[in-house]
Amino acid sequence: MPESNFVDYVKIVCRSGKGGRGSMHLRHVKYQPNGGPDGGDGGHGGSVILRGSHNYWTLLHLRYQRHVFAEDGGNGGRDKCHGTDGKDMYIDVPCGTVVYDAETGKFICDVSYDGQEVVLLKGGRGGKGNFQFRTSTNQAPRYAQPGEPRQEKTVILELKLLADVGLVGFPNAGKSTLLSALSSARPKIANYPFTTLEPSLGIVSYRDNKSFVMADIPGIIEGASEGKGLGLRFLRHIERNSLLLFMVPGDTDSIKKDYDVLLGELKKFNPQLLDKRRVLAVTKCDLLDDELISMLRAELPDSQPVVFISSVTGLGLDELKDVLWNELNHESNKISAITESEEIAHRDKDMSHLQQEMHDEGVDTQDVDIEEEPDIDEADVEDLEGFEYEE
Repeated sequence: MPESNFVDYVKIVCRSGKGGRGSMHLRHVKYQPNGGPDGGDGGHGGSVILRGSHNYWTLLHLRYQRHVFAEDGGNGGRDKCHGTDGKDMYIDVPCGTVVYDAETGKFICDVSYDGQEVVLLKGGRGGKGNFQFRTSTNQAPRYAQPGEPRQEKTVILELKLLADVGLVGFPNAGKSTLLSALSSARPKIANYPFTTLEPSLGIVSYRDNKSFVMADIPGIIEGASEGKGLGLRFLRHIERNSLLLFMVPGDTDSIKKDYDVLLGELKKFNPQLLDKRRVLAVTKCDLLDDELISMLRAELPDSQPVVFISSVTGLGLDELKDVLWNELNHESNKISAITESEEIAHRDKDMSHLQQEMHDEGVDTQDVDIEEEPDIDEADVEDLEGFEYEE
């Protein structure tokens, strides 16, 4: 089976540049034997910066880039020459990328819109040369500062697709069929379980040239939290969705029971998903008559909208779009308001399952060999005991 180009999970090693050391130099030229200190400052080390880009939609370009190293700052020189600043290293990622610490699983940062820049690792500041330490009582200081050390971290980049509506349902519930009926997306559709193996996005057109984005994820089954089926590895893509559309086929034994099973699996994955607004769509209603639909509607909960649809015949699709649009524009459910108030909560990684999750994603779990930092030549550098860098 060929490897998919949809990569939403990578592990990389990042390292910022260290600051250059300051120069300890005394000026000795003809006719000026006691010229005084003229050692220049060291350059600042480069930083590792994440940058959101709408030109990418997966993390495929980072799949085999295991090391991201920024440049070190240059050392200061005589005649008050400042060392060169290290070049920053930018990591372009698709919008919706979340960064976690690979050792602790802690949430680090989030890149959510195009052009957003987040400093992942800051480069070390350059040390001051002895010219900076001259005073009236110490006119020939014979010391300078070393540069600040580099920072190093192994991180996990995880993509969570940005969409307004996320589809949740069992395999063969009609999620891909609905997406193809409402948008121009063409996901794979077949009459067997787990046809969808990777998430798909589609833009649903609405009245007056309005539209919203719908995300289709692979189906989940009872026991997915224990690793059955495809597990819960794709549920991260609906953590950002403003609205969840639950899809249960009308020919099932109990619509309410299947709906409760889906809610239970979401609760095990992330309990905060239950705080999102929900809509229930009963699919494949072209197999049901009006009397049976009325009986089923009476058994379903009234706490949320319920729509009976058929993606093949188009039954209820216009009503579904009206319901989705009204729910999306609810004051408590606008994704822009959630983003501005920073109410999107990212759960930390469960370290007990991290290694297995990385193995399932095809990420190498072996330790990465990092070249050792060379010894610093301190022939003309003397660290100041107890000295603190000034901000």
